[in-house]
Amino acid sequence: MTLLLLLVAMILLLAIRVPVAISMLLPCVGYVFFSEDITLGVAIQRTVAGVNSFPLLAVPLFIMTGYLTNAAGLSDRLFRMLLCFFGRVPGSLAYVNVSSSVMFSWMSGAAIADAAGLGAVLVPAMRKSGYDAGFSLGLTGASSMIGPIMPPSIPAIIYAVTAGVSVGGLFFAGVVPALILAGSLCVHVYFHVRRHPHGKDESLAEGHWWPVMVAALPVLFTPVIILGGILGGVFTPTEAAAAAVMYMIFLGVCYRTLTPAKVYEVLLQTCTTTGVIMLIVAAASLFGWIIAREQGPQMVADSLLRLTDNPYLFLLLVNVFLLLVGMLLEPTAALLICVPVLLPVAVHFQVDPLHLGVVMILNLVIGLITPPVGLVLYVLSSVTGESFKTVVRGMIPFLFPLVFTLVVVTFVPAISLWLPKWLGL
Repeated sequence: MTLLLLLVAMILLLAIRVPVAISMLLPCVGYVFFSEDITLGVAIQRTVAGVNSFPLLAVPLFIMTGYLTNAAGLSDRLFRMLLCFFGRVPGSLAYVNVSSSVMFSWMSGAAIADAAGLGAVLVPAMRKSGYDAGFSLGLTGASSMIGPIMPPSIPAIIYAVTAGVSVGGLFFAGVVPALILAGSLCVHVYFHVRRHPHGKDESLAEGHWWPVMVAALPVLFTPVIILGGILGGVFTPTEAAAAAVMYMIFLGVCYRTLTPAKVYEVLLQTCTTTGVIMLIVAAASLFGWIIAREQGPQMVADSLLRLTDNPYLFLLLVNVFLLLVGMLLEPTAALLICVPVLLPVAVHFQVDPLHLGVVMILNLVIGLITPPVGLVLYVLSSVTGESFKTVVRGMIPFLFPLVFTLVVVTFVPAISLWLPKWLGL
């Protein structure tokens, strides 16, 4: 009954548009106030302990890396380079859109940063070339989902810290699923372009390709620093994030595109985003501790075990549940609440924690493009000036390749696990 009251209180607060962190924190404060054996000091200690983690330091650093990439114009260099490759292919800008998200994801790790940075460049270019507004917005939003799955992934860091698994292992577990998602989006583009050909794309690729390649080559070295350093044991994921920030600053200075005013703006954006995320982490830490104290995971486990003993049916139920949760909660908050509940049950069903992590992240990031929360939808509407209704309508057809990828990754665990096992992670 106590757990039910906590959940109902949180849902009601979310329904009246109270911020996520406050919606979790207020019921917890009420629980502590009426509890006879929990002091306020213990509650504060549990709250602070949630953010007192060395791996979590990577979160603001990777966020800053994404903002620096946009501020220094590095994403534009990737965009022009990809135009050289796809300039003569029918529907080239659509393929450039997906490929840009793949490359940008190696540096950002956040769907919102990808949608804001690439949406401001790619959507106007696609509209100028005759693409439909809905298709341009939908493809940009769907391709931005690659960022939270491909390393370095901020949701992966949150999951790894909460579940106690290797950050590097979860990073590499997301590589193949992210590439499958990119491939399914390209297949969707192929059939769309066959039905609605666009003849102006190739003119955008005119010019000398060699200077464009040289200009983009240093940017492409970023994932080598991040993933190569982690895989080679040179530094931890947190140290890799710090190295990526320094490298982005170095490139911005060398290209003379990063001014003190832009650096200040990047720092301001990073602090704002980090503050929101860490407040959610702190509140969810206390919320999760109370759920564990009230034996919430055991109740969920008992319920699922009475319902089924089939691991595939369990994963199907998890997918349905998380898709609904993702429509209401931001991925960070959802992971912090759901991981302590679902992980023990998944272990009982012999589901690998790395596989569960990829499945959970993929489910929850789909929530970023589904109302009512749908943060990516609002970001695209803001940076492009298109109405929210247009963005939502354009996103609907792209739910099919996303759900296809989710089903394949869920029921074929080897897709997520073979690369970490091959690398010995």
